[in-house]
Amino acid sequence: METTRELRPPGVSEAAKQGGEIRGRWAWVEPSVWTERMLEALEHGVKGGKWFSLIDKVCAKKNLVAAWEHVRRNRGAAGADRVSIEHFGEHAERYLSDLECEIKGGRYRPTPVRRCWIPKPGTNQRRPLGIPTIRDRVAQAALRNVLEPIFERKFVASSYGYRPGRGCKDALRRVTELLKQGYTWVVDIDIASYFDSIDHEFLLADVQEEVADGRVLEMIREMLTVGVLEEDGAVLEPEAGTPQGGVMSPLLANIYLHPVDELLGQAGYESVRYADDQVVMCRSRDEAEAVLALLQAAMTARKLTLHPTKTRISDAVVEGFEFLGYRFCGQGRWPRRKSMKKLRDTIRPLTRRCNGHSLEAIIARINPILRGWFNYFKHSHRNVFPEVDQWVRMRLRSILRKRHHGRGRGRGADHQRWPNAYFTTHGLFTMTEAHVVARQSH
Repeated sequence: METTRELRPPGVSEAAKQGGEIRGRWAWVEPSVWTERMLEALEHGVKGGKWFSLIDKVCAKKNLVAAWEHVRRNRGAAGADRVSIEHFGEHAERYLSDLECEIKGGRYRPTPVRRCWIPKPGTNQRRPLGIPTIRDRVAQAALRNVLEPIFERKFVASSYGYRPGRGCKDALRRVTELLKQGYTWVVDIDIASYFDSIDHEFLLADVQEEVADGRVLEMIREMLTVGVLEEDGAVLEPEAGTPQGGVMSPLLANIYLHPVDELLGQAGYESVRYADDQVVMCRSRDEAEAVLALLQAAMTARKLTLHPTKTRISDAVVEGFEFLGYRFCGQGRWPRRKSMKKLRDTIRPLTRRCNGHSLEAIIARINPILRGWFNYFKHSHRNVFPEVDQWVRMRLRSILRKRHHGRGRGRGADHQRWPNAYFTTHGLFTMTEAHVVARQSH
């Protein structure tokens, strides 16, 4: 007969349990870089207070392979050297081996970033987007794999943008919570040309508070000061800023604003920041004015400028405010006008009256757009969704009207000829119905 001792399951040491808990908390990190020993140092504090000898982690082959896989999944256009994702993939072994040798030997130099201009949603303006080469995107991803956990450990809870396990909806949820708690005076922060205004020396000093590896710091400096290839072929040498579009850019942007996050937290203010979009929630106008004065001084000290007209104090109950695509007013929220306009501008080209595709094909093309928009804005006031559905059906009725030799947009008897149920049977995604289901599920 087996004894009680023999039936007892094998014990788990406290050290093993602790190691498993640490790994669980940092499950998102690159495992080829962050060993159990490094994670323990991350949690309990590294010896000397700074991280030394990180460059060997950056150029490790396994890390470079993981970085390449990240870049490959994200796709994206070719950089200044015109090497595409497909071409890089065909010769990945050679490219990664060369990159490993260059970083290890201190010979890595990034290629100028190709600048293109993309439309700014809701406006007639365009904003610059920097496109590094595939090789440089891999180098940046490898560097981020090493540095991100070090800074993620110190980032404050009020920062939500481009952080593991956090996103827009978390930031929006926090804003809603604060409004319910009576924080109805809002300081809406807009930093003028933020990504173009980041001071390189300040940023490197911020990184140097945690990292003492000179070659890693030099690698970051090279990335910050790399030339920008304009559309006309001219190469500009930036004196400040970090190119939007680079893999490291979001992390560096968060590092640069971290001292401001800390300042607001130490002063006891409730802030919600997503990248450079930020609101500070207050209980009174006097408190909001004090926050604004504090932020103006803090931004000036960081060589940043608050936009003179877009930065404002708002009464959320009376005036409302906008944040991350939503308009908040009172206890409710709606998609802001620019968000509505962007949806319509996306749907219009796919639903022109002269469209030669079948109704099923048109619906199949617009459904993913409608679902994606709804999934983000499904917490809006319920009146939003019938309005959007009605507009989409009008576009589809206009196509059918044209095909039956009618003129103008769908109206009048078209609603009886092609009722709402007609489009439902053809598979059209309906936001009103999806909202009802979402509320019941909630």
